[in-house]
Amino acid sequence: MCGIVGFLGQNKQEQTLEAMLEIQAHRGRDDRGISIQKLANTYVHLGHNRLSIQDTSNDGHQPFISTCGDYSIVFNGEVYNFKSIRKDLETLGHQFISNSDTEVILYAYKAWGIACLEKFIGMFALSLLDKKKNTLYLVRDRAGVKPLYYYTYEDTFIFSSEIKSFHEHQDFKKILHKEVLPYYFQMGYIPAPHSIFKNLYKVEAGHYLSYDLEKHTYNNTCYWSVDNAYKKEKFDKSESEVLNDLENLLEDAISLRMVSDVPVGVFLSGGYDSSLVTALLSKKHKDLHTFTIGFKDKRYNEAKHAKEIASYLGTKHEEYYLSSKELLSQVALLPFYYDEPFGDSSALPTMCLSQMASKRVKVALSSDGGDEVFCGYSKYFFLEKFSSIFRSKYKKILLQNTLNSISSKHIAQVNTLLPKKYQQSNIEDKYHKFQRAFNAENISQMFVEASSPVSAKEVKKLLHSAFDRKYFEKFKHKDQEHLLNNMMRIDYQTFMSDDVLTKVDRATMSASIEGREPLLDHRLLEYMARVPTALKYKNKEGKYLSRQILYKHIPPSLIDKPKAGFQVPLQEWLTNDLKYLVEKYLDVRKIDDEIFDIKEIERIKKALFLGDVREVNKVWFILSYEMWKERWFD
Repeated sequence: MCGIVGFLGQNKQEQTLEAMLEIQAHRGRDDRGISIQKLANTYVHLGHNRLSIQDTSNDGHQPFISTCGDYSIVFNGEVYNFKSIRKDLETLGHQFISNSDTEVILYAYKAWGIACLEKFIGMFALSLLDKKKNTLYLVRDRAGVKPLYYYTYEDTFIFSSEIKSFHEHQDFKKILHKEVLPYYFQMGYIPAPHSIFKNLYKVEAGHYLSYDLEKHTYNNTCYWSVDNAYKKEKFDKSESEVLNDLENLLEDAISLRMVSDVPVGVFLSGGYDSSLVTALLSKKHKDLHTFTIGFKDKRYNEAKHAKEIASYLGTKHEEYYLSSKELLSQVALLPFYYDEPFGDSSALPTMCLSQMASKRVKVALSSDGGDEVFCGYSKYFFLEKFSSIFRSKYKKILLQNTLNSISSKHIAQVNTLLPKKYQQSNIEDKYHKFQRAFNAENISQMFVEASSPVSAKEVKKLLHSAFDRKYFEKFKHKDQEHLLNNMMRIDYQTFMSDDVLTKVDRATMSASIEGREPLLDHRLLEYMARVPTALKYKNKEGKYLSRQILYKHIPPSLIDKPKAGFQVPLQEWLTNDLKYLVEKYLDVRKIDDEIFDIKEIERIKKALFLGDVREVNKVWFILSYEMWKERWFD
């Protein structure tokens, strides 16, 4: 894991390059390197902060320049299968001076051109300079695990792993992208390729950008797409065949992510996905380190379950119970590490978990992607079950009236009476989402509302900004697709990439450790996309296939429990410990009335302090936005 920066200029700007690297030094404190090369009457500046994982010697120093001098690279991430690719290159006559995957990437490009990306299994964001073609490439991995941004305006072209580095370049103009604010205040994140600033973009997952240094033009190309994976013909295989294939794929994906020259551990929550990763790893690694964060509040604590799993598997387990004071201390750090508005409050415990793990390891495996790949979110099953009601006007009205007449408090009481296996965490928030979903006009809007912490109607009341639906294009349901597949496909390229992976990357980097995501191996997604939905959701169970594999290693009685997620007591905080921040940043005398409706801000605050759970996400999103604005825009 590292940080990369670069830009084009008419003269050498070494000081600017150093400043851009320094502000994101947390991404790699082991080494730093810069390169400034002139071609096509342009100075190409490349910079790199290194977190040494593969080949920790100076031989892996970046920017890495080929021996012939025609190719240069700065690279963030890992290509896990680099050793097998290296063997292929050696048969072609290539000689290597290091044991790093960086050098393998560079010579793979030299041998096969940009098509070399098809050979890589890994997570990566890289910039590659080809002097022969006068071309600068920016590349992002298939799932979007590693971040990469670029800014283009008139003759200016800058790129970086994090937005904060752009502020160090004198030609970066901070113009607020107001058009994306409705999306942020509904979803809690800003969708790729957009960012909070105009003319500043995210390289999308599975894409590369090629910049022509002579013409000063660029093209974006999609080299891998989750959409294409789902278009392939479904398997005609038995359940046992699918399970066998899947377990082999999982074992290979997980084993590849143990390739490292530094210590590796696992984030273990006690849920299905992290337990599956840990179980398969513990078969071969008897000294495996696992890490869990605990909370004294039983409603949010999964540490007990994680400890039981770790004990059963025999890992070297560490748990740390966080106090509210420790968690709250992270709030002030959020605007720096999440350098555009970001509303996922689980970033707080993820940062704490990363800091804890950094005392023992330099690499930590996480289990993100399991819900999107194996069909795990409860919204999938509810929406699948009730979507047919949209075909009947009368059934739809009946359901809407029924849902609207039942309070979330009543649902919470019923939830406590269910068998423990079927209880839902955070049930009131989920119920409000489903109420909104079934008041939608069509299936696409139904899915958006079920996926949104805040409703579209509420956002319209809150903001003066125009609500442009074009940012929701990826959320549209395609009638020819099975609804379950379509929801997983959409979440994979939106929520997972722009929310979950952003959260984990910035959290792990805040502690200078590398997070690896074995369940996001693209081969797993490509395989599962071809598995019939009847095997993904079977016997009214999500993650049916991954559960069957997990049950071979851990008894169901030890693993089956309500899905919790990584939550914090937001309502309690905002009305108690963090009330002073709410009062400060939602002060109607100071808040921007060109963006916000002041009367709505006042109403939201009053409702929050009266205990209305529906206002919690709105207040947190506003608070996060205002704290970001104070740090980076005011």
